[in-house]
Formats: sequence, C-alpha cells, structure tokens
Amino acid sequence: MADKLPEYYFRVRENGAFVFRLDTENRQRRIEMDQIAVLNMRNGEIKAHGDRNLSETDITAIKDWMNERARTLAHREIDDILRAVDYLNTTTHWVQSRATDEQLEAVTDPLLLAMHDLRSTLVRKKAARLTQD
Repeated sequence: MADKLPEYYFRVRENGAFVFRLDTENRQRRIEMDQIAVLNMRNGEIKAHGDRNLSETDITAIKDWMNERARTLAHREIDDILRAVDYLNTTTHWVQSRATDEQLEAVTDPLLLAMHDLRSTLVRKKAARLTQD
C-alpha cells in the first residue's frame, strides 16, 4: 500500500458512489472510513450523510471525482461498442468456419433480429445527422 492514502474513498455503486473520508491518524494506525456523503451521477446530486455538513474541500473533491468518473464511463462505453464490433467479426468467422448446424439453429434468429434492429437504428440516426447539416 502507498505511504500516503488519499483523503477520500469512493465506493462505486450503480449510478453513483458512497463517499468516505479516510483517517489513519489514530492510535492503532488503522484505516477508518467515515461515510460523509452519497452521490448520484445521473442527476449530479450530492447528499451529506446523516447530519454532516460538507466543507468546500469535500464538495470540490467530490465534484472532481464525479467529473473524472463521467470521463471514465464515457470512455468505457465507446470501448464496449468497439469490442462489440470485434465480437461481430469473431462471430462471423465462427459461423463461417466452426459452427455446427445445431449451434447455428440456436443463434441465427436472435442474431439476425439484433443485427436488424441495430442496422435500422444506425441508418435512422445517420440519416437524421445528414439532414441536420
């Protein structure tokens, strides 16, 4: 573990985090985690935990973390989509080279429907972008 711990710890949860202030300045040198807030990434809400009052330093640290988390999630989202392109390519190779008739029977209709839905949506969105210009 690093010599110096950060002042805050963010326990990620779906669409937000619990915010803890870390303290190692005690007799046992144990890490104490004191929950100070709950945050919601969807609406940007920061709620102090219990009867706590958040300082400007707390608010700034939380907002900085939220901004960084939003960048991380946006990057992951694009990365996931690009991985889906890779999966489609490997699926095509599998269908062409190794799939059995039984396997193809199990996956063909769901794949065709999903690909049709995706293609229709992509074409509609592209047309909308082109007509905006």
